[in-house]
Amino acid sequence: MTTEYQVRLDRSACDGVFACLVRDDRFVEASDGLATIDEDADGSHQEHDMNGEQLVTFTDERLTAAQQAARACPVDAIEVLTEEDDE
Repeated sequence: MTTEYQVRLDRSACDGVFACLVRDDRFVEASDGLATIDEDADGSHQEHDMNGEQLVTFTDERLTAAQQAARACPVDAIEVLTEEDDE
């Protein structure tokens, strides 16, 4: 089932453990040694702010992988938002 959801990555909170990378291959190591969401990932829209936060909207069947990556992050730098969160 295709689902629309957003993944928020607070790069300023990331400490480079990379537990997310083994759970969702859309997370990659950036040149600064921190996790980032791959620019070539099938995100329909990516936003970056001055504090290093990424917000990417996905419409696909990989919600579970994103949620597993968020749960694996030891510093809670990843948040997965769905329409259900708005209710």
